[in-house]
Amino acid sequence: MSGKRDKTNPTRILVADDDEQVRSLFVKKLAAAGYEVHAARTGQRALDMLKASRFDLLVLDLNMPGTDGFEVLKTTRAEQPHVRVLVISGYMKGALLSAAEWFGAADTLDKTLAPEQLVGHVKRLLGDV
Repeated sequence: MSGKRDKTNPTRILVADDDEQVRSLFVKKLAAAGYEVHAARTGQRALDMLKASRFDLLVLDLNMPGTDGFEVLKTTRAEQPHVRVLVISGYMKGALLSAAEWFGAADTLDKTLAPEQLVGHVKRLLGDV
């Protein structure tokens, strides 16, 4: 997955975050950057969507009720290894974000920095820079 994608094969991103405001902001920023963006409010919904459709990247919050981000990350890595995962968290920093990389996240980002840095991280992960 490198270079710009054409309109016949748009890059599909799934944003999974239980915070409505954050989820909406991320969807708007990524859509404005030209990506096809879908959203999930829960970890289980994200897993269901990943099984039902093709995505290139998952933007994943770690701290979600029910099926948390670590479970989504582990399942995604096992069942959909082609999907790159960008873990974003505002509560779990430092060692926990490092643990997400150990579990297979392609990159991590502190949620407080995400509004300014999200699109840049996504473009680098997808080879769109």
